[in-house]
Amino acid sequence: MKVVFMGTPDFAVQTLEKIIEAGHEVAGVVTQPDKPKGRSGTLAMSPVKETALKYGLKIYQPQKIRNNAEFYNEMKQINPDVMVVVAFGQMLPDEILELPKYGCINVHASLLPAYRGAAPIQWAVIDGLKETGVTTMQMDSGIDTGDIIMQTKVALDAKETGGSLFDKLSVEGAVLLVKTLEAIKNKTAQRTKQDDSKSNYVKMFTKATGAIDFTQSAEYIERLIRGLNPWPSAYTHLDGKTLKIWDADVCNVTDEADAAPAGTVFDVTKSGFKVKCGSGALQINELQLEGKKRMPADAFLRGFRLENGCLLG
Repeated sequence: MKVVFMGTPDFAVQTLEKIIEAGHEVAGVVTQPDKPKGRSGTLAMSPVKETALKYGLKIYQPQKIRNNAEFYNEMKQINPDVMVVVAFGQMLPDEILELPKYGCINVHASLLPAYRGAAPIQWAVIDGLKETGVTTMQMDSGIDTGDIIMQTKVALDAKETGGSLFDKLSVEGAVLLVKTLEAIKNKTAQRTKQDDSKSNYVKMFTKATGAIDFTQSAEYIERLIRGLNPWPSAYTHLDGKTLKIWDADVCNVTDEADAAPAGTVFDVTKSGFKVKCGSGALQINELQLEGKKRMPADAFLRGFRLENGCLLG
C-alpha cells in the first residue's frame, strides 16, 4: 500500500519502521517543524524526522495543516492509499481525513473508548490500571472518537512506570498497525463504533502536575511517581530546592510519626528514610536534589544531613 505517515515523538518511530519492514511504500512522512532545544536554542529534529532521514524518505513539516492549500495539494498529488497517524500533534481537517482511499488510521495508546486524549499512558499508571493497551482507529473529525478496527491488551507490572509502559505500547502499537493495514488491504478489517457512554478524556501534563501533595494517600503518590517517570517527574521541595522522587514504596506509619503532619520525614537511617502521607507512608528509594545527580536514597544521605521531623513540600 502507498502510505503517508504522520507522527512526531519516539512513540511513533517503531510504527514507521514496522511499516517499512512490512514492504509498504512510504510516499511521505509528515512531522512537526524543528523546534529550539535547551539553553542554546539550537533547532532539534523530531525523532520521526530523524528516522525518515535515515531511510531517505520525503519529509513534510507544515506549521499548520488546517487551511493549508499547499500541503493539501502535495498530499493529493501523492494520492496515498492510507494515512497512518501516530502522535502527530495536530488535528486533521476533514479534507485530509477524506483524501486517502482508505482514510486515516490512528494508533492510540489506550483501549478506546477509555482514555481518549493526549496522555493515556501516564494516566493508566497513575490511576492504577491493571491492564491497558493500544487501539487502531478509523479517524473522524472528533478527538479519538473514530471506529475501532483492532485492539491489543497489555498488562501493567507492579512497578510499571510511564517510561516502561511507553516502550511496551510503542512496540505493540507498531505490530497492531501492520496487522491493521494487512486487513484493510485484504478487505477483512472490521470496524466497531465506539460506545461514547464509556469514554473519558485524560488531560495533558504540565510540570505542575508532578507537585506531590503529601496529604493524599501513599498509594496514590507512589503511582504518581511511577506514572510521571521519566517525564515530567514527581517532585517536592527540601530546604527551598526541588527534590525529585524517582522511586518509592508504600509502607506503614510508625507510632512516633502518626501525629505528625503529612510530608514529615521519619525513620531516617543510613539506608533511607520515610515520609508520612495523608494515609500510610512512603519509603523513598531513589531521588534527585536540584543541582545533583539522580541517586539511591542511601547515597543521598551520605552527602546530605536529613533529620527526623523535617517537613517536605
